[in-house]
Amino acid sequence: MRIDYEIERPIALKATFDVDGFTVLLGASGEGKTLLLRAVAGLVPAHGEPFDGLAAHRRAVGYLPQGHALFPHLRAWQNVAFALRGAQRRQQALEWLARVGLADLADRWPATLSGGQQQRVALARALARKPRLLLLDEPTSALDPATRDDVMAELIAEVHAAAIPALAVSHDPALAMVADRLVLMHARRIVQVGTPEAVYAQPASGAVARLLGRRNVRHGRITGAPGGPQRLLWPGANVALPVTTALADATSVDWSIASTAIEVYAADAAPPTAINGTFEVCQVGPRERHYGLRCGGERLWVTLPPGRQLPAAPMLHLPAASIHCWPAV
Repeated sequence: MRIDYEIERPIALKATFDVDGFTVLLGASGEGKTLLLRAVAGLVPAHGEPFDGLAAHRRAVGYLPQGHALFPHLRAWQNVAFALRGAQRRQQALEWLARVGLADLADRWPATLSGGQQQRVALARALARKPRLLLLDEPTSALDPATRDDVMAELIAEVHAAAIPALAVSHDPALAMVADRLVLMHARRIVQVGTPEAVYAQPASGAVARLLGRRNVRHGRITGAPGGPQRLLWPGANVALPVTTALADATSVDWSIASTAIEVYAADAAPPTAINGTFEVCQVGPRERHYGLRCGGERLWVTLPPGRQLPAAPMLHLPAASIHCWPAV
C-alpha cells in the first residue's frame, strides 16, 4: 500500500513510501513519526493517500497507539468487542482473542495483564475491524527485554497470517531488524528505503547509520584529492587517519568504523598510525567484550573476542579499508 501524506501543522512533514508486509518506519524521537500515523488514521489534519478526506471512523485502519489505549473498565473480550457490531459480538471477540493466544484471559481486566498481553488484546481489537492497513506506534516501548523478541515475533506472525499490511513507527533498531521492509526518516523526510539486509549493508548516510544503532559514527573532514593520499581529520580526537575515498578535498563527512574492525595493540607493538585510547567502560557480552575507549574528546567502541585482553595502555589502529565516509548532511 502506498503512503503519500503531507502535513502542515503542528510541524511540516511530507512522506512517500510503500508499506509491504510488516514495514518499520525508523526515526529519532521528534521526527514526526507518530504524527504521520495519526494523520493516516484521520486524527490530525492532513492531505494524502490512502483515505484522503474520510473521517477517522470511516477509515479502514487498525490503530495501536503507544500504551495500547485499552479501556480499563472493560474486560479483555469487551475491549475487542468494542470494535464489533451485531448480536455475536462476544463470540467474535473470543475468536479474535483465541487467534492471538489469549482466549483463556478473556475475562481479565487490562490492569491484570502484562504489557505483552495488553498489546495482543489491542492487536485483536484492531484486527477485528478488518482493516486495510494496520498502524502501530512504538510497539516495543512497553515490553521488557526478556519478552520483547517473543512478543514481537507473535505479533508479526499474526500480521502475516491476516495478510494485512502493517506500518510500525519506532526508534528501536531491534525492531527494524525483523521488518519485511525498512523506511528511514531523518530531518522529517524519508532518506532510505529497502530490506533490512540491504539498508544495514549500505546505509545511505551517517544519520542512517546512527538510526540503525551503529556506535562509532563521528564527524570529520577529508583532505587530499581522490586517487591520491588522503587523510580523515577527526577533530574530536585531534588526529588525522589515512583513508581512501572518492570524495573531494575539504569535504565534511560523517564516518564510521565497525567496533570489530579496530585493531588493538600494546604501545610497544603499535604501527605508526595508531592512536591512544584510554579505557572508560567494559560491556561483557556472551561471546565478546565491548570496550569504550576515550580518544581525545570522543569515544570509540572496540570489540574483542573471548580470551583477548585489553592492554594496559591500548593503541588503536583504524584500517583505512574499514573506514566508511559519507558527505555530511
